[in-house]
Amino acid sequence: MPISVQVFRDECSVPLRLRLLAGERGMGRGIARSGVQEAGLAIAGEVFPSREGCVQVLSEIEVGYFRRQDPVKQPEIAERFFAGPLPCAVVVGPLPAPVLFVEAAERASVPLFASGLPSAGFLEEAGRQLYRLFTETATVHGVLLEVIGVGVLLSGRSGIGKSECALDLVLRGHRFVADDVIHVDKVGPATLLGRGDDLTSQHMEIRGLGIINVRDLFGATATTRMKKMELVIRIEEWDPSREYDRLGLDDGTFDILGVRLPSLLIPVSPGRNLATIVEVAVRNHLLKQLGVHSAREFIGRQARRAGGSDTS
Repeated sequence: MPISVQVFRDECSVPLRLRLLAGERGMGRGIARSGVQEAGLAIAGEVFPSREGCVQVLSEIEVGYFRRQDPVKQPEIAERFFAGPLPCAVVVGPLPAPVLFVEAAERASVPLFASGLPSAGFLEEAGRQLYRLFTETATVHGVLLEVIGVGVLLSGRSGIGKSECALDLVLRGHRFVADDVIHVDKVGPATLLGRGDDLTSQHMEIRGLGIINVRDLFGATATTRMKKMELVIRIEEWDPSREYDRLGLDDGTFDILGVRLPSLLIPVSPGRNLATIVEVAVRNHLLKQLGVHSAREFIGRQARRAGGSDTS
C-alpha cells in the first residue's frame, strides 16, 4: 500500500535531513516503492526509466549535468523531468538545487526536497527508512529463540519460566534472539521476522540474577540478531480441572499480523523439564513439516489393529 509524501516527510525529515524547497501542494502524492532511484540521465530526457511511485534522487552528478546543458534548453529539461510520474525528488549533497528545478517542481506540484547528506549516505539511509515505513510491524511479549534452526517464540505470563527455559536451551547450544519485547516485521504474505529492541538486544532478565548479557556470557554463536518466526509455544500453569490434548492431534495456530503460525500449549508443573519438552516439540514440528505426524500415525495403527488389519 502506498504511503504519502507527507508521511515520508514527517517520518524521515530528521534522519534524512530533509528540507522542503517546493511543491507543498503535492504532499498527497503516493510513494509506492520501498527503494529510492537515482534520476540519472532521465534529468536530460534522454533515458526514461520507470519512475512511477519511486523517490527520485538528484545528486551532484545530475545537478552538474543539468548545469552544463544549453541555458536555452534548461527550462524545458526541468519542466519535462517534473512532469513525469514521480512522487517527489530530493537534491542531495553540497550543491544547491537549481532555481529552475524549484520553479518547475512548484508548477507541477511535485514536492522537491534538499538534503545535506552525501549521495551514497542518503541512498542507504533512505532505503532503510522506506523499508521501515513499508513493513507491517507488531510487538509481542515473550522470548524468541532459534532451536534446531527453527524460530520459536515462547509466550506466557510473566514469571512462568520462559527466560529460565531459554537460558537452559542456550546452554544446550541453541541460540537466543530476544527477551521480553519482540519486534515483528511482516516481510511477505506468510513470513515474519522477529528481533529484539535495540537497547535490550542480547540481554535477558533472570529472576534472582537480574539482567545478563547472553553474548558476553556464552559467546557470539549463542545469539543471533533476527530470526524468522515459525513456531509459537504457549506456556501456562497446569490446571487439573482443564482438559488438555494428550495425544497431540490438535494443530493449534497463533495469529500475528494475519499470519497463522503453528502453536502448541504446554502446561507446566513442578518436576517437568521445560527445556527438554520445548526441544522435543521443535523436533516433532520438523517431522510434521516432512509429513510425519506421529499422533495421527499412532491413531491410524490403533484403528487398523481394532479392525484386524495391522500386522506390524
